[in-house]
Amino acid sequence: AKLRPMSSKLQLAVHGAGGRMGRRVLAMAAAESDVEVVAAIEHPSHAQMGEDSGLAAGLAANNVPLSSDWPHYASAVIDFSLPAAVDQVIDAAAAAKIPMVIATTGLSDGQKDKLAAVAKSMPVVVAPSMSPAVNVAMRSVAQIARSLSGVPGGVDVEIIERHHRFKVDAPSGTALRFGELIAEAIEPVVGSVTHVHGRHGDTGARTAGEIGYHAVRTGDDFGRHTIVFGMMGERIEVDVAASSRDGYATGAITAAKWLLDRPPGLYDMFDVLGLRE
Repeated sequence: AKLRPMSSKLQLAVHGAGGRMGRRVLAMAAAESDVEVVAAIEHPSHAQMGEDSGLAAGLAANNVPLSSDWPHYASAVIDFSLPAAVDQVIDAAAAAKIPMVIATTGLSDGQKDKLAAVAKSMPVVVAPSMSPAVNVAMRSVAQIARSLSGVPGGVDVEIIERHHRFKVDAPSGTALRFGELIAEAIEPVVGSVTHVHGRHGDTGARTAGEIGYHAVRTGDDFGRHTIVFGMMGERIEVDVAASSRDGYATGAITAAKWLLDRPPGLYDMFDVLGLRE
């Protein structure tokens, strides 16, 4: 699981390579001169198994077939798949000593614990969003929440997220992370924080310390998150949206490059982008 001799390129394995995000990672990687795709990993039952992964991604042939086999060497693996596949990813990558960028959302607490354990012996990046714009928005939202936590009359926080009809988890991992950051910022002032998922019927008046989540699933929406800070007489809205999947793909590749020669540890995109306070 080491770099091949005489190569200064990122030797990249892509897990979930036949999926929507996997194909964009392959495309973005092909556009970077310092990245070489060495494996395109998919479930054995994938309809395009054995096909050239470049052609499957709508690119020129890259001579790397879609395969269920893990490589003997790689600088890093990027995983955009499903939560049900992540345990196998962790096991295979750890056995081959391949540093991981886990971009799959909806992970269980057990999977998060497993990644934390593996990260004691190898570098791992896990983040609910690989998007640089989303992560900068997260840092900004945390600052806004801290600044408004003690405003007279209180601040009401609502998170609205939109994704395509195929997304299987709700709210999105990104929305939940926004909520976690806001909760950490306001809890010292407001006391307990309640996470409310949708509202229906006679809910009564909104209580202090609520963070509301609303999930919208429409068409081919690439992802949009709107965080509303509502006060008496004014409000702030932070809106971050993707116009394609490319930002997520390039963010994941940036994380994979960042992992090169990184010591063991569990990292996120705040670390990768230098946003850590």
